[in-house]
Parts: sequence; structure tokens; C-alpha cells
Amino acid sequence: MTFSYHAAVAERGFDVALDVAQGETLAVMGPNGAGKSTLLSTIAGLLKPDTGRAHLDGRALFHLDGTTRRWAPPHSRGAALLAQEALLFPHLTALENVAFGPRSAGAARRVAEGEARRWLAEVEAGDLAGRRPAELSGGQAQRVAVARALAADPALLLLDEPLAALDIHSAPMLRRLLKRVLAGRQAIIVTHDVLDALMLADRVAILEGGRIVEIGPTRQVLERPRSSFAAGLAGLNFVPGTLTAAGVRTSQGLEVYGHLEDAGQVRAAGRPGVAVFPPSAVSVFVTDAHGSPRNSFAVAITDLEPHGDQIRVRAGGMAADITPAASADLGLVPGMTVHFVVKSAEVSVYEA
Repeated sequence: MTFSYHAAVAERGFDVALDVAQGETLAVMGPNGAGKSTLLSTIAGLLKPDTGRAHLDGRALFHLDGTTRRWAPPHSRGAALLAQEALLFPHLTALENVAFGPRSAGAARRVAEGEARRWLAEVEAGDLAGRRPAELSGGQAQRVAVARALAADPALLLLDEPLAALDIHSAPMLRRLLKRVLAGRQAIIVTHDVLDALMLADRVAILEGGRIVEIGPTRQVLERPRSSFAAGLAGLNFVPGTLTAAGVRTSQGLEVYGHLEDAGQVRAAGRPGVAVFPPSAVSVFVTDAHGSPRNSFAVAITDLEPHGDQIRVRAGGMAADITPAASADLGLVPGMTVHFVVKSAEVSVYEA
């Protein structure tokens, strides 16, 4: 089973193309307003794009191109949408909620209830069969919602921030459950949580401004980000610019020296590139520092914030992690100009 998709919504500045392979889970991440909800809504049939086409297992979900105006209604698409809120039918028990999909597809009541009990057991909610939604906790309701989505036997599962509304105790359990039930299943999950992407997804697509700016295997995207959003997810400093023989030159003329990651990159000088380095590699000085090959940037502090047992210093669009003692010794305060210093060996440089 494969899923292919390309759609455009002019008024939202949305134009996205992607494919999901058989048995693959794709995570879609991006800032608010990037188009993630638009993507799921057009796939689910809740929003009609201006143009585009989507095929699931060779079947057209929609084909809106020129004179062709084919549009499959949501209930016939074979795609199930699991939202942030469980959205269970309040007048039905958990068992009846889960049996709703098979019953809607024409299954006899006994068969549908058997399927519902099987899926409730699969999500560790068999003991909740007789309860109504008002009697369930947030985590319990979301487990029942997962069972309801899977009982419909969807060819494509769409998950819209399924863990966002859960507390810190319920979320880890549901994440483990999703990891198990998504194995070998075709799915798209929209999430803001990098842990969801790492645990649940084979690939990740970064969506910004209604466009995919980066897509690839999850760990590869997070280890070698090519967009500022992906770098932020990975907790890395990200400096875009133009490749030089020794690193990257920004549009403001800032030179960042680093280790050239790609073979033959010297020949790529002049092409767009990025310099990436972790905040832990950055030292903070009140005066310019000299010594081994280093980058030194004069920057004004914008924020100081706790980060684990460290203090994260934000300045000049970059971040440095230092100890509280070092921060106190330096007398750091917002508005103060300091020098961020990082050895060139700690900076990875590659083509954007």
C-alpha cells in the first residue's frame, strides 16, 4: 500500500507534495500556521484544495486538475483521523464507540462488537468497555479513540497531535502504545514533540509557510538539519549562508569556520550552506578570546533561561549553555554584549 499526495490551496499559500511508503509512518512538523492542519484536512476530505491529487493504494481520494473534478467523500477514503481530543460519542459506551466503524461498514452487531473487544484489548482498555466517555480520564479516552480508529481498518491513519492534550503521566504510555500499533502500518502523524518523531516515525517532513523545506529519515534530519526549525528541534545552533572553502559566510558578512562534512564541498563554494553546532560547544567571554582556531562572535544577550542544570544564554540568534556559576562570575544580564566563542572543529558545515 502506498500513498501519494500533491495539493495546493491558494488562499492559504499551501502547496505540498509527499509520498508515504507501505508500512511507513511519516511525522510532519513545523511552526504554528505552517499548514499541518491543512494537510490532514485535505487528506481526510474535510477541506477541498484548489488543485491536486491524492492516491491511496491506487485509488483516487481526489483529482482536481483542469477539467477533472473527482472527489471521494470522507467516509469512503479509507483514511481515519485521530485528533488531539478523543471526540468519542458521549451517549455510547467505549465498546459501542469502537464498534461504530465496523457497524458503519456493514458488519453484524456481534461481529462488530467482537472486533471492538479485540481492539480495546490491543490498546489495554478492555476493562473500559462498559464505560461512557464522561467516566474516562483523558488518557483512557484517547486509548479508546485509538481503538476506534483502528477498528475501522483504515489503509491510512492520520494522527493530529494525539498526545498534546494528555498529562505527563498518560502521554508516555500512549506513546508506547502507538509505537506498537503503528508498526507496519501506513500513517501520518502531525506533532510538535521531537520525542514523538524519534519514537514513532520512519521519516520526518518539516513544513514551513505551506511548503516542505526538509524531508528525510528522522535521525538524519535531526542530526544534520537543513532548516532552522529542524535545528531548533534538535537543540542546535543554525547559521545559514553561502559556502566558502573554510565554512559559511552569512548575508551580513559574518564568517563561520567549521569542519566541511561533505566530500568535494570545496567545489561547492558559492552554493547555499549551513553551519551547525550545539550550544554546549559555545564558550562565553566578556572580551574577545584568542587561541586555537576559533569563531568569535560579538553578540548582545537577549535572554537567560534555565536549561537542565545549565543556564542557556541566547544572543545574536544563537545559544550557549554554561554553568550557573560561570553565569554569575561573568555577571551576565540581558542587553550585555559578550563574545560567543566556538572551536571550528565543533562546527559542522554542509550544503543546504
